[in-house]
Amino acid sequence: MSSNATPRVAPSGATEFRDVATAHAPFPFGRLALWLIVAIVVIDFGWIVAKNENFGWPVVAQYFFDPIVLSGLYVSLGLTVVAMILGVALGLVIAIMRMSNDRLASGFASLFIWFFRGTPLLVQLIFWYNMSTLFPQLSIAIPFGPTLASWDTNSVITPMTAAIVGLALNEAAYMAEIIRGGLLSVERGQAETAEAFGMTKGRALRRIIIPQAMRSIVPPTGNQLISMIKATSLVSVIAMADLLYSVQSIYNRTFEIIPMLMVAVIWYLLITSVLNVGQSYIEAYYGRSDRRNAGAAKTAATTEEASH
Repeated sequence: MSSNATPRVAPSGATEFRDVATAHAPFPFGRLALWLIVAIVVIDFGWIVAKNENFGWPVVAQYFFDPIVLSGLYVSLGLTVVAMILGVALGLVIAIMRMSNDRLASGFASLFIWFFRGTPLLVQLIFWYNMSTLFPQLSIAIPFGPTLASWDTNSVITPMTAAIVGLALNEAAYMAEIIRGGLLSVERGQAETAEAFGMTKGRALRRIIIPQAMRSIVPPTGNQLISMIKATSLVSVIAMADLLYSVQSIYNRTFEIIPMLMVAVIWYLLITSVLNVGQSYIEAYYGRSDRRNAGAAKTAATTEEASH
């Protein structure tokens, strides 16, 4: 019985010959052992926390859906949404001013970013809340002329107003740098091509530059949104009834400090987990290749030229 298979011969001058036709990756014993160790540590820690009566898990379950807690949760979510919308909108304007060739606009934007990024958010919130100490009256007046309208500062700067203004302005300073970085990540040739096809700078920014910059803007913006959720806890110092303030009002009566803090911690973790999942989907949506972005820019510019 003959066989067509011929024996493999080692190349001339080779010290050793290995047949890799049936080679396979070695079993990852080290990685498996590491996973087992980590799993054991995590399960053990979870068991210790679950069995620790000092956490007061029955109290946590009792107050988790308490109306006071839910009311504070709604306030925190509302503050986050409003402050982020205002912060992103104002941050876009500040970023464009920062990139402007006009020294007045660029200087004002730089000063704004320097001040609101350089001072703690807690200090800014307290400052806005105590605005009436500096300016008892807020007025609209002609410079060095008569006053056209005037309001009592305490009636205008309420805890809600101070919280929104403080969070939004602080967020705008960070978003301005995030947006500026995203705009700078787009090749300069994209804007030049759009302008060559007759598009105005504003339209090129809306239709060409910003859509491509979103790929770089979305991930840090998601981080800022998560940070904003946690930053709303700072408004409790100005008597704003957010989630943290609500659980504090309960444990000040019941003295169940740790269980009530765990209620807030779990709610914060649930919200940030949902935001993490949403961020991953948004990143996948904007995660296009550079070729596809360039093709979209060329199509938009061609369409703009045809419309003229």
